[in-house]
Amino acid sequence: MKIAVVALGKIGLPLAVQFASKGHEVVGVDVNGATVDLVNQGIEPFPGEAQLQEKLSDAVAAGRLRATTDYAEAVPGADAIVLVVPLFVDNDAKPDFGWMDDATDSLAKHLTPGTLVSYETTLPVGTTRERWKPRLESGSGLVEGADFDLIFSPERVLTGRVFEDLRKYPKLIGGLSAEGASKGKAFYEAVLDFDPREDLPRTNGVWDLGSAEAAEMAKLAETTYRDVNIGLANEFARYADKVGIDVYQVIEACNSQPYSHIHKPGIAVGGHCIPVYPRLYLWNDPNATIVQAARVTNASMPSYAVSLLERVHGTLRDARVTVLGVSYRGGVKETAFSGVFDTVAALKSRGAHVKVHDPMYSAEEIAALGFDPFVVGSASDAAVLQADHVEYHSWSIAELPAIKTILDGRRTMQRNQWPESMYVAIGDGAISPA
Repeated sequence: MKIAVVALGKIGLPLAVQFASKGHEVVGVDVNGATVDLVNQGIEPFPGEAQLQEKLSDAVAAGRLRATTDYAEAVPGADAIVLVVPLFVDNDAKPDFGWMDDATDSLAKHLTPGTLVSYETTLPVGTTRERWKPRLESGSGLVEGADFDLIFSPERVLTGRVFEDLRKYPKLIGGLSAEGASKGKAFYEAVLDFDPREDLPRTNGVWDLGSAEAAEMAKLAETTYRDVNIGLANEFARYADKVGIDVYQVIEACNSQPYSHIHKPGIAVGGHCIPVYPRLYLWNDPNATIVQAARVTNASMPSYAVSLLERVHGTLRDARVTVLGVSYRGGVKETAFSGVFDTVAALKSRGAHVKVHDPMYSAEEIAALGFDPFVVGSASDAAVLQADHVEYHSWSIAELPAIKTILDGRRTMQRNQWPESMYVAIGDGAISPA
């Protein structure tokens, strides 16, 4: 097959490489000329994705993958087009379709008969049928279901382990017609491999959910579940802090039987997915009070963590406080909805002098984000762990000399590394009840 992949980001490029690894001709489209140039040289533009460099080099060297900024080069005559352009939410938590609209319009101008179009970007329910179908038809002059077929198939992978997740999880699809869904199923079966899984109710592979709307909701539901579950864990942690209970022991005990799956509490819920997709769900279902409450709870956790630090340390006015972690989670160089922003803001609102560190970012990169970089080994009065980078697990007084208080927002540091400091984690019951 000839396949076009629109947007060569942290999901799109691994997908393009995966498709090429199955012997297909793949052309990637991206608006970033620098990304296109690197891909054509066989160089990964964002290091950190397992196996990507090796697979990319092989695909480019074999002539099965190339990149372009020109839709006219990639789209005409394609058997399938997979679009993974980012969708953002604005400050009012409303979807901002700007980038996706532009990509769809560009795609439509060059769409030719016989093509399968698959959107993998997470969407509010109804978007594929109500927004993309008429936009593609208007821009191309073609008719969906007769001249081309349109499906929705949500990406279900995490950056850093995309190739592993592609094999591990069923590929969900939903079409606008039974024939389109059948073509979508055949396409993904031709470009993906699946690991056997005895724990699933049916064979691991491509699962047709019966409609684009069902596939759209499945992605929103599985991610919203995580946000709600974390919100519940955070509520438990805040109560535990009030009464002096170690919530981590409680959660471990609860999860020892198969009907409880409580997640871990923490200082922030970040990334492109968990903080965003519940808002897309709320766009469809604004009266979902449980979803709303979880989002409010999770969004308030950086401020709560700083309040807990203040409760343990005392006044933070003029205190030297170091925030550990710019990334939204450990091991990933990405700041999307990272808790670092609200944590720093909450500290500054209390008069603290704040510095920020992250092993994955240079001092220049940290400064470019608007933060004062921390130099390892310089003095701090207090520190807040925001991202659970593995490097912080072994930190001690050598990295943070004269430190008085540690607030571990992820409970991943080693308490015994701080014998002369006050160490507390969110919900660990280490301080006297309020």
